[in-house]
Amino acid sequence: MTQLWVGLGNPGPQYALHRHNVGFMALDTIAEVHGFGPEAKKFQGWLREGRIGGAKVLLLKPATFMNESGRSVAEALRFYKLDADALTVFHDELDLAPFKVKVRSGGGLAGHNGLRSINQYLGPDFRRVRIGIGHPGHKDRVTGHVLGNYAKAEQDDLAAMLGAIAAEAEWLARGDDTRFMSDLALRLQD
Repeated sequence: MTQLWVGLGNPGPQYALHRHNVGFMALDTIAEVHGFGPEAKKFQGWLREGRIGGAKVLLLKPATFMNESGRSVAEALRFYKLDADALTVFHDELDLAPFKVKVRSGGGLAGHNGLRSINQYLGPDFRRVRIGIGHPGHKDRVTGHVLGNYAKAEQDDLAAMLGAIAAEAEWLARGDDTRFMSDLALRLQD
């Protein structure tokens, strides 16, 4: 079965290194590591096609800005006649420590505008790869934190995490979320 993996982020070079764009970064790394085809402008976003293990995977980065991501995702699912169970969304997560990664299906939206937008079109029952960015400690500082660039000191950890997500992506493609998380954690042990 074809799978649609969506990375959440905001389009444009000024957002490229924002914590909020870590979903885009994860998809770019997966595409490179697994030799995906070139990006095509489709479904109000950028689409790449390829295979991970035995699975056909479509990688979509919506170009709609975060709070309209659902439009792009719904359009792609309709076009390929896929249900929400074929969907995996990679996104930043305030409630996880930086560089921790957890997978879950369904659940709350944790105030994330990209998830909220997808939920409006599809409901909450889709798989999420939650990529921890940590909480700045006070709700008044959340926006600046989320829309802030990764610090120089974080670049190595960021690269290691993205590389590990890509290296273990076959477990996600096979639907073995538990193995994905445990192998990823092992790779990222200090």
